[in-house]
Amino acid sequence: MQSKAKNLLRVEKKVMQIPQTGLLEVNLESNSESISIESDEQIEKIVKALSSRTRRRILQIIQEEPMDVSHIAAVLTMTEANISAQIKKLEGAGLISCSYSSGDHGVRKISCLKFNRLVIKF
Repeated sequence: MQSKAKNLLRVEKKVMQIPQTGLLEVNLESNSESISIESDEQIEKIVKALSSRTRRRILQIIQEEPMDVSHIAAVLTMTEANISAQIKKLEGAGLISCSYSSGDHGVRKISCLKFNRLVIKF
């Protein structure tokens, strides 16, 4: 009788396998350019960059016009060092581009939005 009970309680374990690629696709679009990203590593960089409220605010601020670090820091009432670190993460994710120009006290780093639209496909 015990063996019948053991057979009734036997549960089969099923493992769901998730493919390594093809789960997400991110499209970044601007008026002149559109790129599609399928690399998990690059998608993670973009998602991490967008996970910060400060970085999202920076993106909103530079939508209208390119802006230097000191001006962004003044608008957000944050230190230039903090803004510079946030800009580095946005630039690393490919969401903004930066250029340099001479300023009153040395070189200014100007940030410009690369894309005005982000589409995530599942």
